[in-house]
Amino acid sequence: MGSPTVTTSNPQTMAIIQKEMGLSDNRNSDCTSVYLGSQTESLVHDATIEPEQLAGEPSVFWYKIRACGRDAFSEFFGTMILILFGNGVVAQVLLSHGEKGNYQSISWGWGLGVMLGVYVSGQSGAHINPAVTFANCIYRGFPWRKFHIYVIAQLLGAMCGAAIVYGNYKSAIDLFEGGATIRTVPGYSSTATAGIFCTYPAEFMTKTGQFFSEFLASAILMFLIFALKDDGNLGAGPLTPLALFFVIFGIGACFGWETGYAINLARDFGPRLTSYMLGYGHEVWTAGNYYFWVPMVAPFLGCAFGGWLYDVFLYTGVESPVKTPWLGVKRLFYFNRQQRLNLDSSV
Repeated sequence: MGSPTVTTSNPQTMAIIQKEMGLSDNRNSDCTSVYLGSQTESLVHDATIEPEQLAGEPSVFWYKIRACGRDAFSEFFGTMILILFGNGVVAQVLLSHGEKGNYQSISWGWGLGVMLGVYVSGQSGAHINPAVTFANCIYRGFPWRKFHIYVIAQLLGAMCGAAIVYGNYKSAIDLFEGGATIRTVPGYSSTATAGIFCTYPAEFMTKTGQFFSEFLASAILMFLIFALKDDGNLGAGPLTPLALFFVIFGIGACFGWETGYAINLARDFGPRLTSYMLGYGHEVWTAGNYYFWVPMVAPFLGCAFGGWLYDVFLYTGVESPVKTPWLGVKRLFYFNRQQRLNLDSSV
């Protein structure tokens, strides 16, 4: 296989094209804290690009935008794919009255959504979950400056995915609910369809039970992600997306019944907000005794605990703050002289 050929006399244009093609050695290493194994380089054969075709053209402008926002685009589309498959399978099972699937189908669908979302968003590290991004900021040195960018992209991707699923199944929803203007929420109607988009707890669940269920599932998720990405352990390497498929399938099959295993703020809050805007009413916030905040908070605490648990007992790498004195707590209270000087100089 020959090397890619790109002809241009403009160094700036060449640098942009190299970055887009994946040919540059200057890749952003801090964006791959969770991602799979090897990354396949893009190849363009015998492409001759004249400078006059590129200079000042909109395509070059778009190259710059894409290079700048590629992480955000990656997380957006990865999360959107997650929701398309996840919400899509719930819609199919519910609206067909169980004729086109069952609870196991839902577990399979969400597992596929995560696996394919990870493949789509590999460039950014394939977080597709604010709690996973949060845990990587704490334990794997992922830049905090990117945290808000990732969260916003994930939320918008989830909202977009939910809107697409609604558009696809609108006619079936109208029939199931009993009219185009009727939109109801679980706990308020026997024909509720709001559960297609976000999670609602079983009626017997207490607030403590709701929180613990989401906390536990999130802790398991992060513990296993760190295990799969730990080359000092067995690790999964390039099979990480497939392994994550089974992780999500297992969590859904074993721990998903009580709350719907949101384990992801973007996955739950984004579609919940979309469903509210689509006319499901304020009940999307009040259902389950104001359950909506649980999937917003519990996954962050659960993933932080799961990551801490893995690093304390199994992780042998050196980059985790858990490997510092007092399991990392000392860093919160003490600075050495050089750290204090750096802090003073940055103020």
